[in-house]
Amino acid sequence: MKEQALQPERQRPPPELPEPMAAALARFGRHLAAERGLSPHTVRAYLGDITALLAFAAGDGCGQLADLDIFVLRGWLGSQHQAGQARASIARRAASARAFTAFAHRRGLLAADPGAQLGTPKVHRRLPDVLAPEQMAAVLAARPRAAGAVRGPQQGGLRSGADSGALASALELRDTAIIELLYATGIRVSELCGLDAGDLDTSRRAVRVLGKGSKERVVPVGIPAVRAVLDWLHDGRPVVLTGQHDGPGLAGAALFLGARAGRIDPRTVRRVVHGRIDAAGSAPDTGPHGLRHTAATHLLEGGADLRSVQEILGHASLATTQLYTHVSIDRLISVYRQAHPRA
Repeated sequence: MKEQALQPERQRPPPELPEPMAAALARFGRHLAAERGLSPHTVRAYLGDITALLAFAAGDGCGQLADLDIFVLRGWLGSQHQAGQARASIARRAASARAFTAFAHRRGLLAADPGAQLGTPKVHRRLPDVLAPEQMAAVLAARPRAAGAVRGPQQGGLRSGADSGALASALELRDTAIIELLYATGIRVSELCGLDAGDLDTSRRAVRVLGKGSKERVVPVGIPAVRAVLDWLHDGRPVVLTGQHDGPGLAGAALFLGARAGRIDPRTVRRVVHGRIDAAGSAPDTGPHGLRHTAATHLLEGGADLRSVQEILGHASLATTQLYTHVSIDRLISVYRQAHPRA
């Protein structure tokens, strides 16, 4: 209910800021995109938080950016708490504020960095959902229930007869390749959607991934996943491209395509994952990020070291990867308590 109550406020147009504050905000946005190489989504999130901070500061009597101090920052976060924001949201906004004030101080816009004094509310980190190996095997072996007619790429029209059946079979090859690749590599859904056909190196059994901050990394791929992707490339992708009249530019070099022959989007990938898990029947429902958690946990349980898993997942900090050790330990404790007669 609180989330619904807050929704209308999110949809309001951004407030008008005093010119010096608006200029500093614009500079911060350029810094995030050009110098730090953050994704457009992440930049929007940062700018949304700092716009709210500066609007609060202006309403609190700050006529210029130099008036921003630790008391204003704490007052802003306190107002977020009173509005019913979750601890995780407040912690994220505190991090945004620290990034902004540090930037402003380095650029000479603030004489001191008030964000350095700002504490962060402790956030309870919920352990991620992880599928057991046998549950993951069931998902990989599952096939979705029969669907209705498949829509074609033009004006939402229906493909008929053999065309519809061929497209459905092609999309099933695609979906199998998506599930296999997500589990084999632990890549993010955005990274999977950004893959091009040339990013898969079959000789080395590896895939080149462009991750957060435009950082490139090479991730190993297992043999079943390589086979599934090759099946899609050889027998599925050409079928999806058949019948599209907009030329090759619609698909480009994208590895995975939607039914309309354009680059696949995260929403479609999530639908694919939920559909396969539902078809498996025995696995708890999760999304692409749950498969990422599952891959990381199974790697660690199989003996992989933290540094290697960090490189595979593309984590900037080893502390993020260490979360999966807690998952493994918790599962170990759970098994012990269930199995040992004197637990």
